[in-house]
Amino acid sequence: MGSPRLNAEILLMFVLNCDRAYLYAHPERNLTAVEQARYNEALAHRALGNPAQYITGHQEFWGMDLIVSPAVLIPRPETEHVIETVLGKIDTRASLLGPAPKIVDVGTGSGCIALALAKELPEAEVHATEISLEALEIARANAARHQLAHRIRIHHTDLLDGFPTGSFDFVVSNPPYVGESEEDQVQLEVRKFEPRGAVFAGKTGLEVISRLVPQASSVLNPRGWLVIEVSGTIAAGVAKLLSDWDEVALIKDLQGIARVATGRKRLQ
Repeated sequence: MGSPRLNAEILLMFVLNCDRAYLYAHPERNLTAVEQARYNEALAHRALGNPAQYITGHQEFWGMDLIVSPAVLIPRPETEHVIETVLGKIDTRASLLGPAPKIVDVGTGSGCIALALAKELPEAEVHATEISLEALEIARANAARHQLAHRIRIHHTDLLDGFPTGSFDFVVSNPPYVGESEEDQVQLEVRKFEPRGAVFAGKTGLEVISRLVPQASSVLNPRGWLVIEVSGTIAAGVAKLLSDWDEVALIKDLQGIARVATGRKRLQ
């Protein structure tokens, strides 16, 4: 991920425990023997394809420095479109949702979506679900790191299992959505190092979303919203899965690729 120069800078900042401004302000700085050894080791791991984020243990998302490990998907800038979409709907529908919307982030991984929403919406009730115990530990560590542990209720469960009808105003998710048939098109380092269950959903890429949609309909309050990250490959399939929902939309990113799918629960 990123250019060779960017990767080199990220690893050097990691070794020196400094920011980019320090690197550029001190070009004459020589590495000590210990620092050089650590840098060489980090470069060796990167040369094998290991993502720089897993080497350093950190990734920035929504202005927050998050802990990451091979147990969680590395947060990406594209996922920030999900946050922007939710915030936009709360701004425009605040009078309908009330002052404290109830939100659940399904398959939270590092916790990036739940943390960003809790940060931006101090009155919201935020929940997060995750089936992986290792990922849950990372999400809890990030919540504590950003002093949001008291704001986010983290649940060990598969998707939305166990939640009663009408629990939330928003169901939000970045689910696995890559089809196994697309595997050859996925970056090698993603296929090799990131958690397979967080990337691949099954043969078509719609398998997890097809389970999530009816569960979301059940746990949402009347006129609640489903907001999920998608890819251009499955966008049409997701829209079809939302055929019984109102106000279905596919939101494109800056490259014109469908990135977020939304739907509003239809009144029965």
